[in-house]
Amino acid sequence: MTVVTSAAQPPVEAGEERASLPAYARNYVARVRGGDIGALPAVLGLIVLCVGFGIAKPVFFSAINFANLFTQGAQVTAIAMGLIFVLLLGEIDLSAGFASGVCAAVLAVLVTNQHQPWYVAVLAALVTGAVIGTLIGLLVAKVGIPSFVVTLAGFLAFQGLLLVLVKNGTNIAVTDPVIKAIDFDGLVPPVVGWVLLVVAVVGFAGVQLMRRRKRAARGLAAEPLSVIALRVGALAVIAGAAVYVLNLERSRNAIVNSVRGVPLVVLILGVIAVALTFVLSRTAYGRHIYAVGGNREAARRAGINVDRIRISVFVIGSTMAAIGGVIAASRANSVDPNTGGSTVLLYAVGAAVIGGTSLFGGKGRVLDAVLGGALMAVIENGMGLMGVSSGIKYLFTGGVLLIAAGVDALSRRRAAATGLR
Repeated sequence: MTVVTSAAQPPVEAGEERASLPAYARNYVARVRGGDIGALPAVLGLIVLCVGFGIAKPVFFSAINFANLFTQGAQVTAIAMGLIFVLLLGEIDLSAGFASGVCAAVLAVLVTNQHQPWYVAVLAALVTGAVIGTLIGLLVAKVGIPSFVVTLAGFLAFQGLLLVLVKNGTNIAVTDPVIKAIDFDGLVPPVVGWVLLVVAVVGFAGVQLMRRRKRAARGLAAEPLSVIALRVGALAVIAGAAVYVLNLERSRNAIVNSVRGVPLVVLILGVIAVALTFVLSRTAYGRHIYAVGGNREAARRAGINVDRIRISVFVIGSTMAAIGGVIAASRANSVDPNTGGSTVLLYAVGAAVIGGTSLFGGKGRVLDAVLGGALMAVIENGMGLMGVSSGIKYLFTGGVLLIAAGVDALSRRRAAATGLR
């Protein structure tokens, strides 16, 4: 009898592993019990919080508030997606918040004060983010300074640079219509939203079936079609419900100004999430990131350029911080000394960890940032609707983050004890 083993699940019989939906379910339960819980806590947390806030404040489920959830959490989600790459190596970037503020200030200065086209300003902001990431990566990988120290210095330095760029407190308005459309008033027409939904579901189904066929062709255990059908069906139902609600009229005076459609920032972040997921899961570069995060010395002996990987993840992280800065400038229609400050960094790191990415490196997905960002937005939005004080809000958010970190530590211990790691 052939036995199939992997680092992600306990040994099971090849003929039983994925032959049917019940067998797949049993295998999944076994993995969860063994410590491989993935994003399960974040999903359960989202469900519980949404139900709780919906019962306490029915307006939470209104179309206008549902749309606000996406726009409120967009900046944090963008930064968190970049932090996933840094955290996968067991590193940290404490400068991401104010790095996004600096990039937003570069955009505002160019588009407002220098009257440059929007695309020049956006490109300059992204290049600024990439330069920041390169500098941090070189100091960490080549000089050998711990990332905590380098990025803590960056946290302070970029805060000062932001003040210099905005003239020690000036509020720079951002009125360019294209930039404003990113996260302020840009909406995808309802018909286009439905078309994109169909394309996304069909594309997801195609990827799932293609992966199953490739595994079967190589003689590897493949997921049963019933599991793929459930997965595709769940995506279609959840995304379809979201598009339906977002396509409802949200304006109080639809005759004068109709507000319907999926926010443009959702489409932008969706495309970025798919691209980054492809990079992590389908490229040699992505496999090298996981290898370095899992065991740096073993990766070096396997011929992987570890320093290059370490530098590159900080470049990606800071570039995504720049995108977060562009989103913040769009939503606020301005840039000031607080852009990227306050709780932005803490919420971004919290989103990545709460979503399921490990602080110890080697474990995480871009989807974790999306789920964690949604959870942070739900907490912020729901408690705001309930009129909870800032003190209670911070206490609750800190508690959620601590629980997530604790779950990560316990699951790693459990996985080590059961031989999954």
